[in-house]
Amino acid sequence: MGTDVRIDTLDRLGNRYRSHRIGLIRTPSQFLANSSLIARCRRVVTSFMPFLRLRSDVTNVVYTTWLLETESVKELVPNGLSLWERNGLTPFTILTYRHGNFGPSFLGPLRRIFRSPLQSNWRLYLESPPEGAPQDASTVLFLKNSMSSHLYMLGTRLLSDVLATHLPARFSHEIEGGRFFTIIESGSGNSPNFNSVTQSIREKELDIGFSDMFESWGSAVEFLAMQDAAVSYTDQPSVLAFSEIELPIDLSNVSPLELVEEESSCPFLERFTRHGGTLSFVIRELDFNATSECLLKPKDA
Repeated sequence: MGTDVRIDTLDRLGNRYRSHRIGLIRTPSQFLANSSLIARCRRVVTSFMPFLRLRSDVTNVVYTTWLLETESVKELVPNGLSLWERNGLTPFTILTYRHGNFGPSFLGPLRRIFRSPLQSNWRLYLESPPEGAPQDASTVLFLKNSMSSHLYMLGTRLLSDVLATHLPARFSHEIEGGRFFTIIESGSGNSPNFNSVTQSIREKELDIGFSDMFESWGSAVEFLAMQDAAVSYTDQPSVLAFSEIELPIDLSNVSPLELVEEESSCPFLERFTRHGGTLSFVIRELDFNATSECLLKPKDA
């Protein structure tokens, strides 16, 4: 019988960077984004420095969550970690939003010189943090991350281990008449594709799958949105990146949405077994703060 050899690096999720662009910028862009040598040098330098806290005034954060069979998705999870699950199901969330002057928090008002790209983050929820991380932190596993800016894509790849960012050929996130329209198209690159239409509704109700998992709409939103930390694969085998964040969310300002299924698609989900409907909501304004990042190495490393 053959042995299942796991590749516990960012290659496991297909997160090496491949540019959709054609021309002189393609090769140097891919080299910089995927360079393990640059990453090692940066880790040495930053090991002697305090973490550079980042802040962004985020707007129109649209969450959409599906319930997947845990067995169908556990192949994505690093060794030693377990997914948060109930009744054999685990939530998978895509959240998309507009940054607001995403840059170092110490700059204060001068942070306005930084741009406000779009970002889409795809994640699963862990039962508990990895060993070596604060055990009281509600933690997610980052699967995919895309941004609309070439500069921010390169910046996150060069300066961070937790965000293996992709640059889609097309990325839009707009609101019109109570509807949110999100389009992410990879072109010839390898960012995930996503097309989503969500519309405002009044009812704060849960689909039957979610109602078996959570006591109320509010408790579901609180769990899905109020996470303290994230882990991600890195370019090093079995070494995880761990990052802590602060997301002060006023749950009274969260509004329910409904995914328009016939106008939405997510090819990434087709390989997994889904159950029931979806849960969508929007947070119009949010202060995002990245407060720490470190590498978690196996004990025998």
